[in-house]
Formats: sequence, structure tokens, C-alpha cells
Amino acid sequence: MQLDIDIEDWPAGNWDALAERAAQAAGEGEPLLANPRLIASLLFTSDAEVHTLNREWRERDKPTNVLSFPMLERGELEALASDGPPEMLGDIALAYETCAREAAEKGVTLEAHAAHLIVHGLLHLAGHDHVDSDAQAEAMEALETAILAKLGIADPYDA
Repeated sequence: MQLDIDIEDWPAGNWDALAERAAQAAGEGEPLLANPRLIASLLFTSDAEVHTLNREWRERDKPTNVLSFPMLERGELEALASDGPPEMLGDIALAYETCAREAAEKGVTLEAHAAHLIVHGLLHLAGHDHVDSDAQAEAMEALETAILAKLGIADPYDA
């Protein structure tokens, strides 16, 4: 998978490299994400921008840490051959202020939390979800935890 990364309203850092490592690990944990034809856009932005996107596209009038906008259904992704023209997987947006606040509350680095949210967003783009059932949430959390372990990041759900 190729990432199209845009960084605005985040502090200086090596966010591109972090995103690439997170995407690589996500592709190892969820093989559908390893298809070389896939392109995902990743926007590192502000709470204000994510708030606007959330209100406009999700009808939720508040910022959130990460938004995912899939462009392929899971079945389409499963049927996608590795040869052929590029296919847009979807878009992800990360909100800086919310991510920084959550990282501080959890006692983790902003980089570790951002990596978790990138993996979380990519799994949403691959058709995983956590809202319909506890079993679905547990499966997605287990996959996230396994992927993050590849990056040396501790289980974010271990309370």
C-alpha cells in the first residue's frame, strides 16, 4: 500500500516515517492492506479540521481523534488482484489536539498514540469495525494489539 501523507497543524516530527512504519505493520497483520495497488491518504491536521469533517460527513458536531473514510467495501478489497491500476482505499484524518491530550492521559508518547490511531484507521479502511458487537470490538482490538507489538508499542487497551 502506498500512503499519500499531508501534514498540517502538527508539531515538527518524523510523522511520514511513523506513518509508513505503521502502514507496513498493518499490512503484515491484515494482508488485504499489503496489496501494492492500494493508496490511502493520511492527513495529520487540527481538531478544528477534524471537527468540520466529522460534522459534515458523520453528522457528529465534535472533534474526534481519528476519522476513516473507506472507498472500498471489504468484499471489493478481498477480490482486488495485486496487478492492475492503483485503487483508492480511503482517507484517514488525525486530530492533533485530541491525539496529544489522549496520549498524555494514557501516559504514552504522541508518536505511539498516533501509530495506534493510524493502524486503527487503516483497519477501518480494510472493513474492520468495533461498533456492532463486543466480539467485533475484541477482534479488532486484538488485531491492533498484534500489529502494534510489531512496532514495539504496548497494548493500548491494557488498562
